[in-house]
Amino acid sequence: MNVDRELLMQKAHQSGGTDSLIKLALENIDEANPDWTFAASRIYLHQLYESAAVNRGYDANIRYGNFYELIFMLTEKGIYSHRLLSKYTKEDIDYFDKIIQPERDLLFNYLGLYSLATRYLATDHNKNTYELPQERWMIIAMHLMQDEDPKYRNQYVTEAYWALSNLYMTVATPTLTNAGKTHGQLSSCFIDTVDDSLQSIYDSNTDIAKLSKNGGGIGVYMGKIRSRGSSIKGFKGMSSGVVPWIKQLNNTAVNVDQLGTRKGAIAIYLDVWHQDIEPFLDLKLNNGDDRLRAHDIFTGVCLPDYFMEQVEKRGDWYLFDPHEVRQVMGFSLEDFYDENNGDGSWREHYKACVQSEQLTKRVVPAIDIMKRIMKSQLESGTPFMFYRDEVNRQNSNSHNGIIYCSNLCTEITQNQSPTEFLEEYMEAENTIVKKYKAGDYVVCNLSSINLGKAVPNQVLERLIKIQVRMLDNVIDINTLPIKQTQITNQKYRAIGLGTFGWHHVLAKENIRWESDEAVTYADTLYEKIAYFTIRCSMELSKEKGSYPCFEGSKWQSGSYFTGKGYTDEKWIELKQAVAVHGIRNGYLMAVAPNSSTSMIAGSTASIDPVFKPFYFEEKKDFKIAVTAPDLDHNTYDIYRRSAYIVDQRWSVRQNAARQKHIDQSISFNFYVPNTIKASVLLDLHLQAWKEGLKTTYYVRSTSNDVEECEWCES
Repeated sequence: MNVDRELLMQKAHQSGGTDSLIKLALENIDEANPDWTFAASRIYLHQLYESAAVNRGYDANIRYGNFYELIFMLTEKGIYSHRLLSKYTKEDIDYFDKIIQPERDLLFNYLGLYSLATRYLATDHNKNTYELPQERWMIIAMHLMQDEDPKYRNQYVTEAYWALSNLYMTVATPTLTNAGKTHGQLSSCFIDTVDDSLQSIYDSNTDIAKLSKNGGGIGVYMGKIRSRGSSIKGFKGMSSGVVPWIKQLNNTAVNVDQLGTRKGAIAIYLDVWHQDIEPFLDLKLNNGDDRLRAHDIFTGVCLPDYFMEQVEKRGDWYLFDPHEVRQVMGFSLEDFYDENNGDGSWREHYKACVQSEQLTKRVVPAIDIMKRIMKSQLESGTPFMFYRDEVNRQNSNSHNGIIYCSNLCTEITQNQSPTEFLEEYMEAENTIVKKYKAGDYVVCNLSSINLGKAVPNQVLERLIKIQVRMLDNVIDINTLPIKQTQITNQKYRAIGLGTFGWHHVLAKENIRWESDEAVTYADTLYEKIAYFTIRCSMELSKEKGSYPCFEGSKWQSGSYFTGKGYTDEKWIELKQAVAVHGIRNGYLMAVAPNSSTSMIAGSTASIDPVFKPFYFEEKKDFKIAVTAPDLDHNTYDIYRRSAYIVDQRWSVRQNAARQKHIDQSISFNFYVPNTIKASVLLDLHLQAWKEGLKTTYYVRSTSNDVEECEWCES
C-alpha cells in the first residue's frame, strides 16, 4: 500500500496523536480494504522509531541507531548476553549494521508488528523500547551462528538474517524471545517418561517445574504408573492410581508459570488399555466430582491399531493394571508395538494378557471407550490422539528405543525412556549425592517455513539450507535446566523443521481446499521440503559429523527411503550419500501449531484453514481486525471455505499426503460444530487412523450454527 508517511504524521497530529490514527486505520480494515493494516503498521513503526531514538539517544529520522552501541548498552544493562561482544568483533558488528535493511519493517502488517514489539523485542527492565525489529532478527542470527567457523560465520549470519527479515521463516517462540539474552532456553517442548515409583513421580514433577519456569511446554507419559486398586509392596488395593499424580501436575502447571507470562502447559498421555483410562478421560469434563478433575492440564490417549479395529467392529476391549502385567507376565505391554498393519508383537502380548487367568482385567465395549473420548473432545477439545503403532513403525531410530507418546502439541515423536534413580549416599559430612541413569528426555527444537512467502519466491532450497544449520546450532548453544535433556539433545540431535501458511499458499496458487489438486499439491510440496531437509542434514554431517546413534538407524540402512517409496534418481543418490556420509540430525521434520509466529509473519497458522476471510484476533491485551493474507478478488473464493465450513475429510486426505514425507508428526486440528453427529466424528477418527496419520491435535468445536456445513450432516 502506498502510504505517505509525512501525511500520516500530519493527520496523527491533527487527530490527537498516533494512537488515534492507528485506531482509525484499524477501524477501516474489512474484506474490501485489507491494506489498512499496513497503514496502521507504519504509524506504529513511527512510534517505535521515536521511542528507541529517545532511549538510545539518536535522531528518530534515521530510524535505526548504531547497532554496536545498542549491543553494548543492553549488555551493560544485563539484557543481552556478554557472548555477543566476546564472540564478535566491533568490525563484525559494524558489518552487520550495514546489512540491516530498515525497509523490511514495511513487510509487517499491524498485528504482526504489534505482537513482535509487545512480546519479543528486547527492552530494559522498565519495559522501555531499545531494540527494533530488524535488530531482533540480526541478534537471533548472530546468537545462533556464534560458534561457527569465523571464516564463514559472517556469511551464515547474513543468510540467517536474510531468511528471518524477509519473513521467509520464523524461529520458535522461545528462540524468538531469548536468543541473544542473558537467560532463557531456546527449545519449545519436552517429553518426559514417568516410571512406576514414588521417586520417579516426584523427580518428574520437579523437572517439569524447572522446564515450565523456563518457558517450555511438556508432554508426560504416565502409562507405566500402576492403576487404582493395584498393590504396593504386595499389599493389595493400596494404589490410588494415576489421577492424584495428574492433579499434582495440574497444580504445578498453575503455580509454576512460563517466564511469568502464562501458566504452565502440560499434556498427560495414557494408554487406552490402562485400567484408569475412564477416570482419565473424564479429567477435563465440567461436571461430576471436581476432586477427580484436572482442568489446567491437557490429555492425550495412546491408541494401538487393535483398539481402532475393535471400535470399528464393535468388539470388546480389555483394561489392565500395568504393574500387575509386569509382575505376572514378566513384560511391559507398553514396550511393544505392531510391526505390521494388522499383525505384530503388541497384539500378541495383549492377547496373552487377555488369556491369562492370573491377571485382573476388566472388559468394556471398545466403542464405549471411544464414545467417552469423543464426548470429552467436544466438551474440552481433548484428548489428543496418538496412534502408537504407526508412530513406531515409522520411527527412523527404532533400533534404539520406542516412542510412547507425543508432546504438548502432538508434532514431536522421538525415542523415550524414564530416568532411573540408582543410589543416594554421603560423600562428605554434609554432602548428599544422588545418582541417576539418564533416560531419553525428548527436546524439540523448532522453526517453520512461511509457505505463503517462500514458495512463490522460489527460495525453498536456499532457505532450508540455512534453516537446518540454525536449528542444529540451537542444540549446542542451548542452556537447558535439567541434565537429561542435554544428554538426549546431543544423542539424537533432533530438530523439527516445519511449515505454516498452507491456506495462504493455496490461495496464492488458486487451489481449492476441497480438491484432489490440493491433496496432490501437499504431496508434491512436502516431498520437496523433505528432500531439501534431508540433503542439508547430510551435507552438515559431512562437515560436522553424524548424530551419535546413526549406526543401525533407518537412515543408515536406507530403509527410511524405501519405506517412503522414494525410488527416483535424486532420492536414490541421496540415500547412497546418507549411507556414506551419515546425517547430522536423527529426527528432522515436525509441523507445529505456530499460531503466534505465523501471526508475526503475516500468514496463516500451520496447516490450518483460516477461521474466516475477515475476523477479529482477540488476546487478553487486544482485539484487532484481521483479514486473510493477500486477500483480494482472486483469493477470496479460496478463503471463503473457512475452518468450520470446509469438509474435514479433505483436510485428513491432505494431511495424510504430507505426513508421508514428515519423519515426525503434525499438529492437526479437526474443526467441527458441537452438534456434529457422533457417527460423523467417529468416521473422521477412523479415516485419520486408516490413512496413516500419527497424531491428531484438538477437536475444535463451535457452539455457533455453522453455515454451509453439508459434510457434517452426512
